[in-house]
Amino acid sequence: MNYQTIGSTEYEASRIAMGVMRMAGKTRDEARDIVQTALNCGMNFFDSADIYGAGESSRVLGQALHDLGVARDDVILQTKFGIAPDFTGKRNGIYDFSRDHLLSSLEAELERLQTDHVDFVLLHRLDALCDLDELGDTMAHIVDSGMARHIGVSNMGPWSCEMLQANLDQKLEVNQLQFGLCHAGMVRMQMHEKMEDDAAADRDGGALSYAQLTGMTIQAWSPLQYGMFAGTFIDNEQFAELNGVLAQIAEERGVSKEAVAIAWILRHPARMQVISGSMDPERIRAIAPGADVELTRQEWYDLYIAAGNDLP
Repeated sequence: MNYQTIGSTEYEASRIAMGVMRMAGKTRDEARDIVQTALNCGMNFFDSADIYGAGESSRVLGQALHDLGVARDDVILQTKFGIAPDFTGKRNGIYDFSRDHLLSSLEAELERLQTDHVDFVLLHRLDALCDLDELGDTMAHIVDSGMARHIGVSNMGPWSCEMLQANLDQKLEVNQLQFGLCHAGMVRMQMHEKMEDDAAADRDGGALSYAQLTGMTIQAWSPLQYGMFAGTFIDNEQFAELNGVLAQIAEERGVSKEAVAIAWILRHPARMQVISGSMDPERIRAIAPGADVELTRQEWYDLYIAAGNDLP
């Protein structure tokens, strides 16, 4: 497993992190096996959110780390907050960056994770009604009190980041964005810049260039998915050409197709970190070697084109 610095922080994190959105519902034994597998593969970074399984994912993760006797300093914990769904179905879910909501959400997450702090906390999606002064005071309190060491965002474009950053004392170190071979709009737009075709449409506001300019770490979520949770493209007949190229490179490198797909993300000079959400120990072991595979430029472009993208 290779490691990288997150943003401008002192943290050296595994280039592939374990995302636990799907951990809710796992038995205590299953969760222990999943977490131990990730640790055995060199993953030291775990990502959760207060809404994953209505908080259950974080609780199961915290219990698994406790059961395994993992020292707090040996892992990097990250959570996200700012979404306020109603799991009873009695009202509409909303986004909420109010001080009361953020503090109560983070306090509950710390309890579920069985820790007194998280290393990173991310604002999950932008609250259109955010009071910027209140948010600045709240995030300063969270860091100054030691509840979180560093802050970041998720699913936000450059102008939203700039707006928030102007009112924050702490640097936004992370932006968690969907990215992968079948969700490659951030790079496709750059290659089609100034053209009049659909691929030139900028749906990310230049998020990739912005991250490189500011030193933010992009965390790529759903790296093996197409669409938004539509399914994986690995061994999917809809993506026969892509799987053919993945298989060829995988055979030459002695790794899995999953590892090659992960390596494609990590090859980009933005130095992204991948959030792997698999709860299957076998697949976790298949994915992990991707951090150690360095694709050639030709291989990277071959995969990009096989995924249905073109070069103008």
